[in-house]
Amino acid sequence: MQGLVLIVDDEPNAARVLSAILAGEGHTVLTASDASKAEHILKSRDVDAIITDLRMPGRDGMQLFEHVTEHLPDIPVIFLTAYGTVDSAVNAITRGAFYYFIKPPDYVKLKSMVARAVEQRALKREVAELRKRVAAGSGADRIIGVSPGMLKIFNTIEAVKDSMSSVLVSGETGTGKELIARSLHYGSVRRDRPFVAVNCAAIPRELMESELFGYEKGAFSGASARRIGRFEAAADGTIFLDEISELELSLQAKLLRVLQEKEVERLGSNRKIKVNFRVISSTNRDLMREIAAGTFREDLYYRLNVVQLNVPSLRERREDIPLLVSEFVKEFGLREGKSLTLSDDVLRALVGYEWPGNIRQLRNTIERAVVLARGAKITLKHLPEEVAAGAGCRDVAEPRTLRELEEEAIQSALRECRGNKSLVAKKLGISRKTLYKRLEQLGL
Repeated sequence: MQGLVLIVDDEPNAARVLSAILAGEGHTVLTASDASKAEHILKSRDVDAIITDLRMPGRDGMQLFEHVTEHLPDIPVIFLTAYGTVDSAVNAITRGAFYYFIKPPDYVKLKSMVARAVEQRALKREVAELRKRVAAGSGADRIIGVSPGMLKIFNTIEAVKDSMSSVLVSGETGTGKELIARSLHYGSVRRDRPFVAVNCAAIPRELMESELFGYEKGAFSGASARRIGRFEAAADGTIFLDEISELELSLQAKLLRVLQEKEVERLGSNRKIKVNFRVISSTNRDLMREIAAGTFREDLYYRLNVVQLNVPSLRERREDIPLLVSEFVKEFGLREGKSLTLSDDVLRALVGYEWPGNIRQLRNTIERAVVLARGAKITLKHLPEEVAAGAGCRDVAEPRTLRELEEEAIQSALRECRGNKSLVAKKLGISRKTLYKRLEQLGL
């Protein structure tokens, strides 16, 4: 492995010879004649390894080593001196020096140690980056986007994250609704309190009440011990009710009461328990249509929908696809031990595809491509046929016109609002008259 190596030596000839040897190994070499000049270089260059003489005019190599240990502890330091002693070598190694050579060194061994030092530095940087990603959330756990729709969501999250108001997150399956709920919680003052997610579509209806509110021993057949429900588990934190529209009407009434009174009553008990929580819910359905159909309570809708976040589908935010792809390629490349790039036609295909499964489908597609790739580049043959077929249908670098963007926004709103022009106009922030005019001009 090659890197940027800094040689610190007051003997110009020694520095010149060593520079030539390391350059021959593919390293980029910088030189400094004393510790002060070396520290100046370290302020502006990201050095991978340092080779320093021990005795130099002014501050010596050990003082430079102490400076590096304090300010840049991940840079390996190799000592190279004509005045070495056993004591000085032991002292340097025990204080963390990477290696200690006596002049003239065994250059084969020196080259080997420099290569190992550069590799160690690279590994430390990789570990630091991984820790940073874990702390901030990996690509799978972060909301990524620069499109206007996502920027609006980021702004809303920032504005309401610390509020106790209920939030309703709506959007198609796979758009990352739970991710937004988690961002609201973990970015808030409640981040150290519980985040309890309940998938209302995954829990059998007959068990949902006991899951939400808990039960006392003997409350029903099989209730052998008391169990607290999800609301109590979320005390002082956040409860996330995913796919809220799947909740049956009888439970919707009980949920409404819990939200109004902030009290739960376990099955088999008549004692009310005060619980403080914030509720975030999500749906991939049009709840207004569910209300009209009589399958969702209107009063519960307004209780849940104090703040609404509409997550755009991936086809409505195509400009975010390159960013998402880059993040997923890094994530799965790291997992598979591969460093991969994408050909231009692959990116065109990915941007051009409709993505009915949204981000979840895109992520799975990239994971598949990374696993299948055998070279250094992901090509069309690594994509599913239906995705690869889109190559060339949209030029990534070609900006869309305002007319195209406007037409796409109106068509999207028409789909979401099932053709209801009043709702479409409200959603787009324009009057019905303006909407009809634009529909006529665009030939929609």
